[in-house]
Amino acid sequence: MIRTAMVGLGKMGLSHLAILRAHPELDLVAGCDSTAYLTDILTKYSGLKCYDDFDRMLEQEPLDALVVATPSKLHAPMVEKALNRGLHVFCEKPFVLDVHDGEKLVSLAESKGLVNQVGYHYRFVGAFKEAARVVASGALGTVHHVRAEAYGPVVLRTKGGTWRSAKSEGGGALYDYACHAIDLVNFVVGPPAAVDGVVRHGVFSRDVDDEIYCTLRYADGCSGQLSVNWSDESFRKMSTKVSVWGTNGRINADRQECQIFLREPQAALPGMGKGWTIRYTTDLTEEVWYYLRGEEYSAQIDYFAKSIAARRVDGTNTFRSALEADRLVSMITGQTAGSMPPPSAQPARKGVLSRLFT
Repeated sequence: MIRTAMVGLGKMGLSHLAILRAHPELDLVAGCDSTAYLTDILTKYSGLKCYDDFDRMLEQEPLDALVVATPSKLHAPMVEKALNRGLHVFCEKPFVLDVHDGEKLVSLAESKGLVNQVGYHYRFVGAFKEAARVVASGALGTVHHVRAEAYGPVVLRTKGGTWRSAKSEGGGALYDYACHAIDLVNFVVGPPAAVDGVVRHGVFSRDVDDEIYCTLRYADGCSGQLSVNWSDESFRKMSTKVSVWGTNGRINADRQECQIFLREPQAALPGMGKGWTIRYTTDLTEEVWYYLRGEEYSAQIDYFAKSIAARRVDGTNTFRSALEADRLVSMITGQTAGSMPPPSAQPARKGVLSRLFT
């Protein structure tokens, strides 16, 4: 059994806690949170050993792995402490709020040979995995445009809010919502080299952005669009979509389905004919041992556990791949300048999925 602890027992943390406790290969031995009422209730009714001090938990518990689900501003220092103790780490998204912190943690994890993963759960959704598989096959021809969208009802009032809508803690819609769409662009097509035409608005928030729009640029001439708004109550919950256009067709993928249009059939996609093919997430998703919120949440934890067992340090959703999303966010905010390397230096758009399905 992999002795595991987690820090951060809020909404997302409690979901992870339930999944971790149900996993057959993970032994959740401790939890940590600064809210005494919460930890008292968990200890009383679930028997989980809880701490209110992260350093003390690391000192007293012999651990193999740590799950971090705290507010984003705490990710970097906590992950660093865990890595320095030789722990494998699963960290909720966004990875970090500062690219330099991320670069340091990537180097530290890789130098120690530790499994590292960030919670971009959409990579485990069947429809998005299928979109990445189709693009990687080359069946769309030359990809020339990609569009990523994320909308939802998070901040709908001028007053109030949570740590997610505080600039120093969560980073607003750019870090909390846009990062999902950005990571899907990186997963399905590859990381853009630069951004321009950035539009950032605070609809209700004073400290952070509630909507973000920009153009994505690739060195080989491919372009993209990012459109994110978490103050849109026309959506009941978060809705994320990725569309890709190529010289031989296009793809539309969301949580429910992957729509594939081919101008001409391709040997790389046997069984898909000319015109539209629709593949549903329900048909593309493997059954998980425990269901909570969606199969993808259990699947990503299972992937983390299997990575530890196999010492797989180059899997999907690593710190390095998550840092690519943070780097693009940094370009959007103007903290980091985009660059346009020659096409030969651009990340390959094939073979994206080989680490995910093994």
